[in-house]
Amino acid sequence: MTIADMDATTIAARIADGALGAEAVARALLDRIAVREPVVRAFAAIDPGAVLREAHALDAGPRRGSLHGVPIAVKDVLDTAGLPTAMGSPIFAGHQPRADAACVALARAAGALVLGKTVTAEFAFVHPGPTTNPHNPAHTPGGSSSGSAAAVAAGMVPLAIGTQTGGSVLRPAAFCGVVGFKPSFGLIHRGGLKLMAESLDTIGVFARSVADVALLLPVLAALPAPPPATPRPPRIGLCRVHPWTLASPETRAVVEETAARLAEAGAEVLDITLPPAFEELLEVRARINDFEIARALAWEFHAERPRLSPRLAAAIEAGRTVPLAAYRAAQAAAMAARAAFPAAMAGCDTLLVPGAQGEAPEGLASTGDSRFQGAWTLLHGPALGLPVRRGPKGLPLGIQLVAPAGRDDSLLGAGRWVEAALQAACR
Repeated sequence: MTIADMDATTIAARIADGALGAEAVARALLDRIAVREPVVRAFAAIDPGAVLREAHALDAGPRRGSLHGVPIAVKDVLDTAGLPTAMGSPIFAGHQPRADAACVALARAAGALVLGKTVTAEFAFVHPGPTTNPHNPAHTPGGSSSGSAAAVAAGMVPLAIGTQTGGSVLRPAAFCGVVGFKPSFGLIHRGGLKLMAESLDTIGVFARSVADVALLLPVLAALPAPPPATPRPPRIGLCRVHPWTLASPETRAVVEETAARLAEAGAEVLDITLPPAFEELLEVRARINDFEIARALAWEFHAERPRLSPRLAAAIEAGRTVPLAAYRAAQAAAMAARAAFPAAMAGCDTLLVPGAQGEAPEGLASTGDSRFQGAWTLLHGPALGLPVRRGPKGLPLGIQLVAPAGRDDSLLGAGRWVEAALQAACR
């Protein structure tokens, strides 16, 4: 295995025991970027000279923490000192923040090496950037965290930070065939993030394994790493919820196949049906999203409207027409669903649902359908995306594991068991 193909956990361990240096890792990844980036176009900003200088300083100085020398990439809606933050918009081209976003500062303090900024859709909404799918450049990588997912999938960085308002971490993870994790709402502080929907926006991560997520998450959340738990077969709820019928046949087959494999490996798999009110959550999320985006981008709409994409300008206009009473009703429905969710999946550690509608769609004009992640985002709980296999077009297909808010550690524990079981089944 080359350095560029190592996961973050392996890199961290080899740097810690002196088998690797941060500069050697950085050079290997910069070499990979030189090969893959002209087609994948995952990076919005990168300064190779600065990367090598920082890597050299890490090698020369004392160990800073659990991420010492581990490269990460940062979605270009999060502020970074030393690299511009343009948010996928010409309005902020060349904008240079003075300080890092809170999560970036915490990663640096733990020794992480910021490799570069990754492409985002315009203001992390729907107008895509230039990034292509590493498995087939004619297909979308998903969005809005397109560059973060593609950079990990292309072997250009082992870890990347993204954000999710609807499906912007889990959908790109599914399309690009990497592990994606959206933690519970608010677990990672959003200071230094360009907020769009203040009651939905969540900072998440992309990685090559669940162990890598568990390495990065405590750092970004400024929490102690939990002690390793003894893996046990989880209780899994197979949930064929709306929009199940909109999923491609191969996606439904992957979910059913996964449930069968996990049952064979020892998991208890139950059929779970959520209450009918949960079918309205996509509309509820859309109403909250529209109302909040229209206000978050008030300055851009009034001062720089000609430089907004037509689709974003239209969305802001639509959001301005959402009545306050409708917004408050949507918030009340969301809070009621969050309160009801633990009982609705009682007896299960996690629900098993589709990762995305299907394989990544052809073309770069759209980032795909967010309806397969939106309800889970609204519920504020953690969601973990795992790749499973390829579809008929040779592109990745994956699953999601979801849980109520606050159960991040238990979901990651279940995810590690599921990941190991799926890998064993493929041997």
